[in-house]
Amino acid sequence: MNKFMQKAIKEANKGLELNHGGPFGAVIVRNNKIIASAHNEVIKSNDPTKHAEMQAIRKAAKKLKRFDLEDCEIYSSCEPCPMCLAAIYWARIKKLYYGCTKDDAKEIGFADEFIYEVFEHKKKGMAKKQIDKEQCQEPFKIWKNKRNKTKY
Repeated sequence: MNKFMQKAIKEANKGLELNHGGPFGAVIVRNNKIIASAHNEVIKSNDPTKHAEMQAIRKAAKKLKRFDLEDCEIYSSCEPCPMCLAAIYWARIKKLYYGCTKDDAKEIGFADEFIYEVFEHKKKGMAKKQIDKEQCQEPFKIWKNKRNKTKY
């Protein structure tokens, strides 16, 4: 068994034992060394974004003192949900290894299917309406002209 996936599974079990959230764990690896590991903490924190992958990304970025994790890999005990997958892309992580699939997660009550259907325009999502564009563009104008900005 892969040692990094083994650690992701250990994290998933730790979260279950502590009743922190669902059965998910993740590990971020750089140069064959674990940089961060985490488990789902949605129930513990009442925060729907505290998935294992999100938590591991936050920890790794803090430890490495940078938001770009392109030289890292992520091991997840389950195929990431759309939010986590987007965060993995935003972190520029180049390689993802996962154990269970989204279908396996669906079988135990974790269904992301609705989100995928909204993204694919098969279902209508939340109501959306653009408002106050002119005022919202003010910070954009400042950013555009800012000389000492860090692009990401």
